[in-house]
Amino acid sequence: MKKLVFLLFVTFIFYSCDQPEKTTTAEGKADFSNLLTQKEISGARMTPEILWKFSRLGGIQLSPDMGTVLFTITKYDYKTNKSKTNIYFLPAAGGEMKIITKMDGFHPRWRPDGKKIGFLSSKSGSVQLWELGAKGSEPVKVTDIEGGINSFEYSPDGSRIYYIKDVKMDPTPQEIYPDLPKTNVRIIDDLMYRHWNHWEDYAYSHIFVADYDDGKVGEGKDILEGEAFDTPLSPYFDDAEISWSNDGNYIAYTCKKLKGAEYAMSTNSDIYLYNVQDRSTVNITKENLGYDKYPVFSRDNKTIAYESMETPGYESDKSRLFLYHLDTGEKEYLTADFDQNVSSLTWTADGNGLFFISGIKATFQLYQMDLKSRSIRQITEGDHNYTQFAPAGESLIGVKMTMSMAPEIFSVDSKTGGETQLSFINKPIYDNIKMGKVEKRWIKTTDNKDMLVWVIYPPGFDPQKKYPALLYCQGGPQSAVSQFFSYRWNFQMMAANDYIIVAPNRRGLPTFGQEWNAQISGDYGGQNMKDYFSAIDALKKEAFIDENRLGAVGASYGGFSVYWLAGHHQKRFKAFISHCGIFDFESMYTATEETFFVNHDLGGPYWDKSNKVAQRSYANSPHKFVQNWDTPILIITGGNDFRIPYTQSMEAFNAARLRGIPARLLYFPDETHFVTKPQNSILWQREFFAWLDKYLK
Repeated sequence: MKKLVFLLFVTFIFYSCDQPEKTTTAEGKADFSNLLTQKEISGARMTPEILWKFSRLGGIQLSPDMGTVLFTITKYDYKTNKSKTNIYFLPAAGGEMKIITKMDGFHPRWRPDGKKIGFLSSKSGSVQLWELGAKGSEPVKVTDIEGGINSFEYSPDGSRIYYIKDVKMDPTPQEIYPDLPKTNVRIIDDLMYRHWNHWEDYAYSHIFVADYDDGKVGEGKDILEGEAFDTPLSPYFDDAEISWSNDGNYIAYTCKKLKGAEYAMSTNSDIYLYNVQDRSTVNITKENLGYDKYPVFSRDNKTIAYESMETPGYESDKSRLFLYHLDTGEKEYLTADFDQNVSSLTWTADGNGLFFISGIKATFQLYQMDLKSRSIRQITEGDHNYTQFAPAGESLIGVKMTMSMAPEIFSVDSKTGGETQLSFINKPIYDNIKMGKVEKRWIKTTDNKDMLVWVIYPPGFDPQKKYPALLYCQGGPQSAVSQFFSYRWNFQMMAANDYIIVAPNRRGLPTFGQEWNAQISGDYGGQNMKDYFSAIDALKKEAFIDENRLGAVGASYGGFSVYWLAGHHQKRFKAFISHCGIFDFESMYTATEETFFVNHDLGGPYWDKSNKVAQRSYANSPHKFVQNWDTPILIITGGNDFRIPYTQSMEAFNAARLRGIPARLLYFPDETHFVTKPQNSILWQREFFAWLDKYLK
């Protein structure tokens, strides 16, 4: 079930972590309330415990009549390390939010006729499809599929469903050696034996198609029968990579049909078109060697819109909008003159255009393309991120967040961009705590470019006081410092502890054009590091910042950034925190799983002495500058982080202590690249601020 667990997690990879939970029932099971205690209210600022009281919004779905929004809310009880997820209704025109489930339930979907709602639940012991009436009724279990399922979707005509299930295909050591049933070993012959947070489990995520008739599901047909590949793609297992045609006769799905070292070194996923009637499959994007993903059928089933990246091995290449014409096989590249990415492609009701989300200047906005004129219009504006949406007549129902607001549901006028907030999920918290001001600044870099820097001030900021400041180093490496609301790297949390946060959109981050985004590759110790210095050097001149109390913090690429800054900062900083950072480029190259990433971003293997780009990268590895380290450093890592293996953090910690540098290592054996368990996360926050307070206050 690793696919299901990771799929649930990455639904909110940047700002949440969604797990199945139990809901309140009439029998009196306790609810996980987001009401604050009097003690918490008296503090009036964000704390780790308050952050875990936030209710976390799940994916939204609009009813077939576009009148009702379906979604989930997850709540946590950090004292028990447990969570609960309930399914809710909300009128699309605004009104009262109502709970509709009285059992474990997640991944809700409207049945196409609008009469029932399907959802997943593990109440029966394995994850199965359940249904209940659209106005509320007792849920009924619809499937009893061996081993359970990871996801499902109704066909738009209501005659079929697909479900996603793990299919065991590879032999285990115990099956190879049946006389050794208690052996504990992995026999590995090629690469990609583990990915992000899971070891390969001898099974593959496959799509099954079955007939459906009012709660009765027929026998499923495995459309990848005999193929040892995952769809959706590992590690995210995002079912948005799969799409029904509107007549229910075709499924378009994303798959990377490669194995071993070839898989590890490539981003070449393709879109496959499966004919439900004759069971044939065609690869419709085989000529492109980069990512092809997220197919969406037009209303008339004649066209598929999809996202495509051109450069092989480059996971952060421009995400381009393509159309595939089913009758001719012709492909059209529609955003050649649009220097931004596209995501969440959705057809307009008349089929003459597409809505999508795109990032611009560290925000994520709603856009519309007219297919006749090929013109693109930005619908929304402002300092916020839209993360998902659904068309509703002249409106769009979307999910919006900011650095000061966790995701909420909004209605957006598709013509004017006017917004109306529909949900107020965390109002009980906002009514009782103070948030710090978020300010946008433009700062000149060393090469005279304009760089956007977010500055977040403590609640009750007093310009007459002197505050310590934190340079926030973003991960990704290509992931914008946008208006995200994080449940760990939370800027309001940092500001609530009386720090001023300096968060630059350095070189190598998207939403500022492809040239700005691409500059970082092969230049990890170059211009983007100068951008960090430009940001903190400009802000420390402010009278309210104490330049003698500066820290730098970051995770992943941000963690690498901290290691690199530690060897080059020239006494600027008094404290560092690095979470899951790259310390030694050479050991990282052969320890990480996605070899395509280090090939592209570092330029190639360290043993290729003729590759000047690669050799420049390895010459800038942080471990080569440890002799310059002179600043206390907190280092954090997870035992199940296979992206940047925990040994990188151990190497850095050991080096610091061997040099006599004050250092502390937090090792979470059951965490991954992210710390997601409530009590682990609270401990993370406590250690984070204890370290900073010790050296900056």
